[in-house]
Amino acid sequence: EVIARLVPWEDFRAEIEAVVLTADSDKKSSAGRKPIDVLVMFRMLVVQSLYNLSDAQAEYQARDRLSFTRFLALGIEDRIPDGTTLWLFREKLAKAGLIEKLFEQFGRHLEAKGYMARGGQMVDATIVPVPKQRNSREDNEAVKAGKTPGEWEKKPTKNRQKDKDARWTKKNNKSFFGYKNHVNADAKNKLIRRYEVSDASVHDSQTLDGLLNKDNTSQDVYADSAYRSAEIEAKLKARGFTSRIHRRGSRNHPLSQSQQEANRRKSKIRARVEHIFGAQQNTPGGRIVRTIGIVRARAKIGLQNLVYNIRRLVVLGRLAAA
Repeated sequence: EVIARLVPWEDFRAEIEAVVLTADSDKKSSAGRKPIDVLVMFRMLVVQSLYNLSDAQAEYQARDRLSFTRFLALGIEDRIPDGTTLWLFREKLAKAGLIEKLFEQFGRHLEAKGYMARGGQMVDATIVPVPKQRNSREDNEAVKAGKTPGEWEKKPTKNRQKDKDARWTKKNNKSFFGYKNHVNADAKNKLIRRYEVSDASVHDSQTLDGLLNKDNTSQDVYADSAYRSAEIEAKLKARGFTSRIHRRGSRNHPLSQSQQEANRRKSKIRARVEHIFGAQQNTPGGRIVRTIGIVRARAKIGLQNLVYNIRRLVVLGRLAAA
């Protein structure tokens, strides 16, 4: 109920309708059943992301739960969008890259409500897993080279089920398959201000330039030692940012006592970005994405980031009222 009340749903209508609806001049006939309202569909995507539901489960829960039906602004007698309709709707948004624009639209609403980016920016990335692919070594080498293995081409059905954009990576000596969600969050409100989606093999620091936000009231940039390099330090200085990136020691060159103390002071702020990833991971279903291809992954991960900001707005409102 709080989300339904706080989110300015009508602000999203024009951009969604421009992508989803067919112009009257392009219609062959005015006959047929009228399309479901785009805001009902968008609300369904939001509730689907809140609970990490499949399209079929989103349809079932909307039919089964009166609370979901009310959130969709539908009555008992109204038509509930089915799973296929929801999938087609999300496909149109994904191919048009509209989720990123809707995320920015909601960001402007946050600023209008007084939640400006303050206290510096925290940059970090987290792995978003997808179902693992059981490929041979030769198949993986072909995919990395941008080719489709010959056996897959002979079986179109199998080929459609193969994610050729996701990649393997290692973290803490464990292997993960999927994508990365790179985010920039402000230290004051813990709201995601910018994000970028890549395959899991992309190093965290490679997306830093696109994530930096000049709108933050502080020019401090907080990040872990993975982002530390002479090149990045020079770029930050050239763009007017102040580096608060952790230093790291190396073999035979451990950090001094003062450097360790500096890292601890930075951690008190930088660690707040981990709360964002923790909140996403602790939602029903966690962060796992069950789509195929980076275009769909961008849409699903973008929705996760948008829904996190929506939930965070609810929390900030409660804190302000306390």
